[in-house]
Amino acid sequence: MKSKAYIFITTACSVLSIPVLAQTVMDSTSTTSQAAPQSGLTFSGYVEAYYTHDFTAPKTSQERPGFLYNHKRNREVNVNLAFVKGAYVSERVRANLAIQVGTYGQYNYAAEQPLLRNVYEANVGVKLSKTKDLWLDAGIFSSHIGFESAISKDCWTLTRSILAENSPYYLSGAKLTYNTPNGKWTLLGSVLNGWQRIAKLPGYSGPSISTQIQYKPSANLVLNWSTFIGSDRPDSLKQARFFNNFYAIINPNGKFSTILGFDIGSDRKPVGADGRRVGSGSYMWYSPVAIVRYSVSDAVKLAGRVEYYDDKSGVIIATGTPDGFKTWGYSLNFDYFILPNAVFRIEGKVYDSRDAIFESKTNPSKTNTSLTTSLAVSF
Repeated sequence: MKSKAYIFITTACSVLSIPVLAQTVMDSTSTTSQAAPQSGLTFSGYVEAYYTHDFTAPKTSQERPGFLYNHKRNREVNVNLAFVKGAYVSERVRANLAIQVGTYGQYNYAAEQPLLRNVYEANVGVKLSKTKDLWLDAGIFSSHIGFESAISKDCWTLTRSILAENSPYYLSGAKLTYNTPNGKWTLLGSVLNGWQRIAKLPGYSGPSISTQIQYKPSANLVLNWSTFIGSDRPDSLKQARFFNNFYAIINPNGKFSTILGFDIGSDRKPVGADGRRVGSGSYMWYSPVAIVRYSVSDAVKLAGRVEYYDDKSGVIIATGTPDGFKTWGYSLNFDYFILPNAVFRIEGKVYDSRDAIFESKTNPSKTNTSLTTSLAVSF
């Protein structure tokens, strides 16, 4: 394992020493503050191509570990996410439709009906008040849970954190959203078809409920609390799920910026064939993450991430090993904005698990080392 660590550290240091020319670009990494769309019908798009080299996996392995859904393919150039989007906005009405292709949709929408796997977003909304910023939206929309999305260009790191990969990227249902006049508070409540599901899970009557409270006391701080209450199991098991997502974004547009996140969830223990519950209490999982970003210039940004994911009972990530999924993650990120709408990225990442859960050239390994590069363009 020393040789793999040496390769990772040497590659990361070499990348960080590349000389580049700074140029004025927009900061497109904020996931919490986006410009309001123009009135009328507009079209936009996004394409991200990538290459990932997994140093741990056998040469014949073409997929990254099972708990990852973005940048999934190994040792091949591929498209993670590409979509075209049409958006309509008027004073009281809005609608969005985005059609996607790429390995993100291939793996993350695998449980959906074939015709819906290419739908990145499809929703309509009506403003319920002439004087208040209160909207009712329904359809398929990006999840409000978490600080990361499938659009890598808008995230501080090239690849997603473990907690993001294993919580909803998209949701289906109806939601009410209210923004206060001073722009400091966002309140959201939604009724959903389930935990990242367009069609309900067979045997689950639902519905599920999700909320969000976001507070922006200043341009230098964002505080967020999102919840999910429902289930991702058939009704017969009586496994209620309660999930919390917390994060803080500190000084997001400064020279040094930080994201602190924490997810914690529980599924109640199931009911067995005899009608009795299998033990008391609930199965728990949790994950803290910290990301620090340094802006060398408008064009060059560096980021480091430390994360941990604990799912001993295998509720979200099943391993079949004695200690379950207890894994640390470390990554270093280099971004170069070639143009305001085009970014080249490279990231080295190491996973370190309690049990040997990673595929390797010989026996299962406790660690996994990879290097990912991408080129993303928005238009």
